[in-house]
Amino acid sequence: MKKLIFFTLCLFAAYTASAQGYYGPPRRRPPYRGERHERRQRDDDFYRIKVGVTGGLNIANTIDANNANFSTDAIASFNAGLTLDIPIAYPISFAPEILYSGKGYAANTEYGRFTQRTNYIDVPLLLKVKLAPNFNFLVGPSINFLTSTNNKYETGFQTDYEHFYNNRGDQTDISGVIGLSVDLSRNVELRGRYNIDLTSNNPDNDSYLPNYRNQVWQIGLGFKFQ
Repeated sequence: MKKLIFFTLCLFAAYTASAQGYYGPPRRRPPYRGERHERRQRDDDFYRIKVGVTGGLNIANTIDANNANFSTDAIASFNAGLTLDIPIAYPISFAPEILYSGKGYAANTEYGRFTQRTNYIDVPLLLKVKLAPNFNFLVGPSINFLTSTNNKYETGFQTDYEHFYNNRGDQTDISGVIGLSVDLSRNVELRGRYNIDLTSNNPDNDSYLPNYRNQVWQIGLGFKFQ
């Protein structure tokens, strides 16, 4: 009888241990080796300083600083330059740039058709925030140095040109930049920006030209090297 009771208790203990093992809390599956490598590679990519080049299209026009009803026609130009991406703390990095940027506008005046093209060296000082693995938001100021201005006057009978050069670099303005970028691969990104002057300017001091602010839509590609 004692042997039967002992054997019954052993069976009950074995069943209880088996049931606890089956119904117990599930263990978290450790990541596969490939997952660990991918996560480490993604972290390493973010914390590397990246140098790059960029180029793209500018669609530029102006707004009048004093007259909201004033409107101008957009002109096409281009932008090109060097970029830098310095990680601060995930997901934020500092992204300064040095760009050539063509700006300007066209307008119909009482004297005829007027087109102004201005050439700038822009220095955006941007904060870059990674919103998703391949999606970034950028915002910040830009210091812009005017290098030259080209004016074209069309009266219907003749066309006149004027050229002004600013070799001293003393004509600057400040603009605000907001944009998005999409990482197409580890080394290529698609960039889109909106840039508007926070200060107004009138390089020629002509009475009939507006006291304007530049606004520029930019789209292009960036190529990063690590």
